[in-house]
Order: sequence, then structure tokens, then C-alpha cells
Amino acid sequence: MNSRRVILAVITTLTLVVAVWAVFPATGNAQTASATQTASPLSVSGKITSVKKDSFTLAVGGSQTSGGHQLAQTTETKSMTFEIDKNTTIEGKLKVNANAEVTYREESGKNIAISVRVGA
Repeated sequence: MNSRRVILAVITTLTLVVAVWAVFPATGNAQTASATQTASPLSVSGKITSVKKDSFTLAVGGSQTSGGHQLAQTTETKSMTFEIDKNTTIEGKLKVNANAEVTYREESGKNIAISVRVGA
């Protein structure tokens, strides 16, 4: 009778340990996934003031938008630098004094261009 109780206790304990062990990695992965998700893309337009091999600078003034929603209205011109990576799509040619619309993401304090549309 005692041996049955011991065996039942061992089986119950092992079942609980396996259940808890299975739940914790899933919870940890969910937290990691939410931490690595990026914010929605931002977009600005302005005049290109400089172009380098892997970046360009835009003089931005007026309104800024984020996902189609207006963020802020300013009359001041500010300079924004955008990094270009292998995933950046560019319509037109990046050249100084051209107008451009940039969709970008903020990553580690840098503005990474997702897409750039250069106008006249």
C-alpha cells in the first residue's frame, strides 16, 4: 500500500515538473518576440541636403506623418540623416536639392530608410 502511494506521488510530481517546464519556454519566447517588434514606420518629406554612400540627409520642415496620421506641425526646418541598407528601396536618384519622401524606422537611435521616393 505504501509503495503505491510513493509511485503515485512520483508520477504526479514528474507530471507537474514537465507541465511547468513546457510552459516557461513558451512564455519567455513571447516576451522576446514582443521586445523585438518594431514600431510602425514613420514618414517625412523634405529636400535632400547631402548624399553619401550609405546615408543621406534631408532638410525637413512643415508637418511630419506617421502611418498616415499627422504627428506634429512645425515651421522650423530640421536636418535628419537616414541610413541606407540592403533592404531600402529607392525610386529615382538621390541628389542634392531634390525633394524626397522617406518612410523609415527608428532603430538603436538611427533612422533606417525603408523606402525613398525622389521627386524633382
